[in-house]
Amino acid sequence: MRLGYFTMPMHPLHRSWTETLQEDREIVMLADQLGFYDAFIGEHLTDANENITNSLLFLATLIHSTKNIKLATGTTNLSQSHPVLVATHSAMFDHLAKGRFILGISPGNLRTDAEAIGNLDEDRTKLFEEVIDVILEIWTRDPPYNIDLPNNRFKVSTEKTARLDIGLGGLAKPYQKPYPEIVGTVVAPYSKGVIAMGKRDFHPLSANFLLPKWVKTHWQNYAQGKAEVGKTANIFDWRVARTIFVCEDDKTAARYARHDANSPYLFYFKQLLLKFRASGRLALFKDRMDQPDEEITDDYVMDKLVWYGSVNKIVDHILEFREEIGEFGELVYCGVDWTDPALSRRSMELLATEVMPRVNSAIGTSVAAQ
Repeated sequence: MRLGYFTMPMHPLHRSWTETLQEDREIVMLADQLGFYDAFIGEHLTDANENITNSLLFLATLIHSTKNIKLATGTTNLSQSHPVLVATHSAMFDHLAKGRFILGISPGNLRTDAEAIGNLDEDRTKLFEEVIDVILEIWTRDPPYNIDLPNNRFKVSTEKTARLDIGLGGLAKPYQKPYPEIVGTVVAPYSKGVIAMGKRDFHPLSANFLLPKWVKTHWQNYAQGKAEVGKTANIFDWRVARTIFVCEDDKTAARYARHDANSPYLFYFKQLLLKFRASGRLALFKDRMDQPDEEITDDYVMDKLVWYGSVNKIVDHILEFREEIGEFGELVYCGVDWTDPALSRRSMELLATEVMPRVNSAIGTSVAAQ
């Protein structure tokens, strides 16, 4: 099982934007030093708590500050950009990173972003589908272009003005051939979108705020999508995010991750709850669809979704979780504010150097026995 990192950085409003951006860079650099496979970085335009407005721009600052980790948009919100811009900017990034790039994609679900962009009343899922279709056409066709897909508003042409003999009329192709790995976040139980991912060979990343019983449905649907196009799903393509804090001392872990009023984990989920409640999306946290909204409290969410404790305790959590949902290829550690930098850094170190080796040893022993 690989180890990855994901953050839609969520920082208290009193902190300096300059300071939190640097902190978020340092976390990715630490992840690289510890051998994390990839780092997914989220973006929002209008959320003051979530400080990264363009994940690709942020990740570009890390290309020469890291050595091995794959740098992933987590996600590029496709309803907010023209496909030519996403295709060419991502291709350039892929060359700068010499292939250490993953394109994470989603429609972009923040309504204030949509209002600011001017597409609040549009079907942003349809926009998303149209944008990614055109991006792939750009990356797999040769110039001059005349991309005019059925029921797609984005028409891309360079036929009228192309002068290929002097370099005009082409659009940049990625370093990786035919294009980088494409990953989609999955945030809903029984997601139909993940069936489409399977059909298109995009890879799923299951969100950290879903209960295990709902995460399990993602693989079933992904495998279904693969089967519908005559292919077999590869378990190593499935990433699953979880919210974890590891510490040598269980009491310190319980304080920092759960019970302290200033816990960054409590802050993270309080923010999510407030925003999901305001947007009518509390069902994402529910154990059953008819569960009353008033039961979805801070305590309920923290008890269900935050793993904290000593190395052995976290190893047990991961193995029990894997037993419940089935095999998956990558555990994605969800980043929060570094309220206590020493504790936060140590959590990542323990996860990479002690927890994951024990998990993989246990998995290897189990597989060998089977």
